[in-house]
Amino acid sequence: MTVKARKRIAAGAVLLLIAGSLAWFGSRPTNSAKPEGGPPAFLTQGMPIMSRPVELTFLAGKSATSASSWDDVLVWKHYAGMSNMRIRFQLVPFESLGETRKLMLATGNYPDAFYAGRLTAAELMKYGKEGVLVPLEDLIDKYAPNIRALLGRYPDLRNSLTMPDGHIYSVPSYYDPDFLSMLIGTPLWINRKWLETLHMPEPQTTDELYAYLKAVKERDPNGNGVADEIPYGSIGINVLLHQLKGAWGLGNRGLANVNVDWDEKSGRLRFIPADPAYKELLEYVHMLYAEGLIEKDIFTIGSGEFYAKGALGVYGSAVMPNPFTLMKMTGYVGAPALQGPHGDRLYSHVKPPLAHIGAFAVTNKNKYPEATLRWIDYLFGDEGSKLFFMGVPSVSYEETPDGELRYVEPITASPDGLTMEQALTPYVTWLGGSYPGYARAPLFKGSESLPESLAAAEKVKPYAVKEIWPPFNFSPGSLGTEITSYVQSMQYKFITGEVPFTDWDKYIGNLKMIGLDSYMQQYNEAFQAYSRSK
Repeated sequence: MTVKARKRIAAGAVLLLIAGSLAWFGSRPTNSAKPEGGPPAFLTQGMPIMSRPVELTFLAGKSATSASSWDDVLVWKHYAGMSNMRIRFQLVPFESLGETRKLMLATGNYPDAFYAGRLTAAELMKYGKEGVLVPLEDLIDKYAPNIRALLGRYPDLRNSLTMPDGHIYSVPSYYDPDFLSMLIGTPLWINRKWLETLHMPEPQTTDELYAYLKAVKERDPNGNGVADEIPYGSIGINVLLHQLKGAWGLGNRGLANVNVDWDEKSGRLRFIPADPAYKELLEYVHMLYAEGLIEKDIFTIGSGEFYAKGALGVYGSAVMPNPFTLMKMTGYVGAPALQGPHGDRLYSHVKPPLAHIGAFAVTNKNKYPEATLRWIDYLFGDEGSKLFFMGVPSVSYEETPDGELRYVEPITASPDGLTMEQALTPYVTWLGGSYPGYARAPLFKGSESLPESLAAAEKVKPYAVKEIWPPFNFSPGSLGTEITSYVQSMQYKFITGEVPFTDWDKYIGNLKMIGLDSYMQQYNEAFQAYSRSK
């Protein structure tokens, strides 16, 4: 099947999903029925949050590894009993969440709240101004002590959440700034067993990475006499580009502003996909692709297929959270920061602590906004974080006398042969990220907290970017969408060879025709506003 055919099928699936989601919200029951004994009252402290049970509907983004329904997941059943707030989660895969969310907001058929909703700064500004999203700053001050304390501890976070109109419309997904393995998230993993079999050292440069991938393809490191090894694989090509661009000195302000960083030579913002160094990066990745060193279906492969292949032990390298938790594969080691052809050795694959600005938002259809904010605030505290990330004591985790949290053995060593993430699905829903919450050690025990992930972070730490920009609050509108779409399209065409690199100047000219200069002017204004707020 061609890439275009797959994209058509995927687009059709998205439309069906969106239609189903809209129909679901259109037919959902209202909260108008009053419980026996009078209306429920909001309680300002402790548990429960409401005097009588209430029900709300949240649109929630989910990963492929999360449960298909959250109705019976331990964390939400337990929390509903504590809080008297039952949440009906309408789940939408992250792959189609953006289109579903946009259509719901545009048609007015939206839920009581967005959970793991990935709302953009532009959407927060637009729908906050229109009154669709509820301003939260006053509610945070009154009813959300954990979020209020977080904003006080990290003033940059409050600045980032505050929209140009002075209001806060969202609750974030936030990572402890000192939790480096969490900020890295998805290292480049190398098959250490195959390195040993091939008698090769751990790659330190992009040339050495190429040599290793070529050896995986040609020298049968698994020893089965069949050329079934895949030198490199991942879900999409972008994660590889983000891992490699520091070897060309690109991405020196981290991942939040993915196409823009700082040009030290000129002392101004730089649009990365128009830089000559980016062309060299694409030429390198094109070489890998043309020589069969990259998964042939990398542009279309889904997470389920990728993890299933990985469980067969066919990948020589991969970018992902952790091969053990997702594929039950051991023997991989995090790659170091690679040195590029001009001596650059920068590890730029570092997210800002503010992972998602629009992880959670309350809409004007919500009858209990104060209670809803108390509901999410509990998950930002120590007790709530334990519940959210670990589940229930003696059921999904145990706490040692010295305070260390550990998942129970049926999760870490499933008797049914499940991966750790598969074994966790009946208990928690943070799998796949984007959740509203505060991830920090020792309360978070996911992929990023495993020994090999911590070791991978320590290895790249000396080369990691030092100044990490948060996402800037501005809305380039259709111009930003058009530029991003064109960059993605041409990235695919250059890497696959559909367009030769002799057309690079034509590509740059088209970017300018679309409006790159105007886009960068808007970006610079947002950057200046950010700089003034520091």
